[in-house]
Amino acid sequence: MVTHTNFFFTVPRYLTAAFYKFVDLPDYTARKAPLLAFCDEHKVKGLILLAREGINSTIAGAPDDVHALLAYLRSDPLLADLQHKESFSDKAPFYRMKVRLKKEIVTMQVDGISPARMAGTYVAPSDWNALISDPDVVVVDTRNDYEVEIGTFAHAINPHIRSFAELPGWVQSADALGKVVQAGGKKPKVAMFCTGGIRCEKSTAYMRAQGYEEVYHLEGGILKYLETIPPEQSLWLGECFVFDERVSVGHGLVPGPHQLCRACRQPLEAGATESPLYEAGVSCPRCHGTTSATQKDSARERQKQWELAKARHQTHIGAELPKPAVQ
Repeated sequence: MVTHTNFFFTVPRYLTAAFYKFVDLPDYTARKAPLLAFCDEHKVKGLILLAREGINSTIAGAPDDVHALLAYLRSDPLLADLQHKESFSDKAPFYRMKVRLKKEIVTMQVDGISPARMAGTYVAPSDWNALISDPDVVVVDTRNDYEVEIGTFAHAINPHIRSFAELPGWVQSADALGKVVQAGGKKPKVAMFCTGGIRCEKSTAYMRAQGYEEVYHLEGGILKYLETIPPEQSLWLGECFVFDERVSVGHGLVPGPHQLCRACRQPLEAGATESPLYEAGVSCPRCHGTTSATQKDSARERQKQWELAKARHQTHIGAELPKPAVQ
């Protein structure tokens, strides 16, 4: 484990790697066992999703072990060009290793969509501002409403969806897109963006399947844009929600001020902790009405065990693994 000295003591450093790739994996079910065995051997923790359409994952561990896993994956010709994002932390982001078989690595619930063959045109962060400043381009934020709440690009359309699977229905009924089509008789140019790129690839493939010919998406997602574009040149407003313990990041990927509801794993709204509907680890105003009394009692017990473990300087691993960071 890589370590660094902080005053008079040494703490471990964990490397987190997030990656995905749309690629046809007809044997994806047979990949689960050897992949899980390799992760266990190298003490890598996190979550890997495998589907016929590809792989999606966030994993963490000692840097040498994480890099060994990445090399193992890239030894397969189908994954030789697998790209990943790295970040370091002083505490373990995950306490278990899961390899799950899924119908889709990002759920849209629309058959016949192949991002590997049909995705839109990549646009580098350095060229993104010019594209979305074009008045003839319709800019669409493909993320969930709670993500859009804390930050988005200037003038982007918010579809107000609760999950990515709702996006196709919104496209079918979107007033903004429909008006442009009716006014000009031709489907408009569309620019789409998401956190790390995976939802953009699938959403642009869907748009092309619907007859939109000029469809673009932000290469590397919002995270790459915030990492590379200086604040004074940026068209981004607010913070970007991320699916890990940082909760949100700003320019330079500096962690933001937002807190996470441990029950629904969504960012707490302003003033949420002062609400009578907020209970640490149990509910927030956003999710209070969506869980039963039995579920709340279970969450209270989980929160109690977490607090006891923290007081004893122990690790409580009863909580469910977070979703992959690349979304």
